[in-house]
Amino acid sequence: MEKRVKKSKREINKIMQGYAFILPALLVLLVFFVISIVFAIYLSFNKVDLFTGEYTWNNFENYINIFKDTRSLIALKNTAVFALFVVPIQTIIALVMAYVLASRDVRGKKVFRMIYFLPTLTSSSALTIIFMFLFNINGPINDFFINLGLYNTPINFLQEPEYALKVIMAMNIWSTVPYFMTIYLASLVDLPYSLYEAAEIDGANALEKLRFVTIPYLRPITTYVIITGIIGTFQMFDQAYIFSNGSGGPNNSTLTLSLLIYQNAFGQMPTMGFAAALAVVLSIIIFIVSRIAEKLNGGK
Repeated sequence: MEKRVKKSKREINKIMQGYAFILPALLVLLVFFVISIVFAIYLSFNKVDLFTGEYTWNNFENYINIFKDTRSLIALKNTAVFALFVVPIQTIIALVMAYVLASRDVRGKKVFRMIYFLPTLTSSSALTIIFMFLFNINGPINDFFINLGLYNTPINFLQEPEYALKVIMAMNIWSTVPYFMTIYLASLVDLPYSLYEAAEIDGANALEKLRFVTIPYLRPITTYVIITGIIGTFQMFDQAYIFSNGSGGPNNSTLTLSLLIYQNAFGQMPTMGFAAALAVVLSIIIFIVSRIAEKLNGGK
């Protein structure tokens, strides 16, 4: 039998000091993470009356109503379409731009990096207002296309369901590409240039070096970029809220799951239980889609 080594008073004090230092962080995680998640799940199984403070257990009724509610299905469709287009496009553009800027033959790349990274430093609210001005019926985009002769009458991008979500997609891609490009650039610093030289000796051109050297090397980073993009697009709220003034219009074309959760939780007739159920479903969808994307990109 091994004898237990008694810890000295000094060692015990060091351990207690360590726990004292991490205690505030543990309390924050407990209150704002663990307890919040458990309470949200509990709310999702209740009919909540915020005016009287009554909670009525209704089993899976809130979850069933999600798939019966037309606006919920529209929000799910809009969110899925938004993520399906934005995530691949922003990932591809960020990767290609990082590959070009990492090349030794490009002049002025440091200045270009600095200029192109500026949208990332701008708040999402300000960017949304700028894009609303650009795509206004009397805005510069309409003037530009009319002057090119592509069409004669201006298009109301902000009020036409066919274009509204596409404008938000374009804005999201434009504002997030610089951030992901910077992540790729930071990773390419560690890529040995001898791999490119070896590829050149074998007769590889720029596209072949990108395909057979850069992309395989950056696969773990691409997994991170894709998962981060999925989480960001499925949680898209502020842009849709500002764009539609909180309504999800025109004709629910910019209604997302996050915006619908907000409407049900803090609207004129709040249904907190239904909002909590939507939040739980959104979390499950994000987890499943992220895991699928990780598996498809070669993750474990």
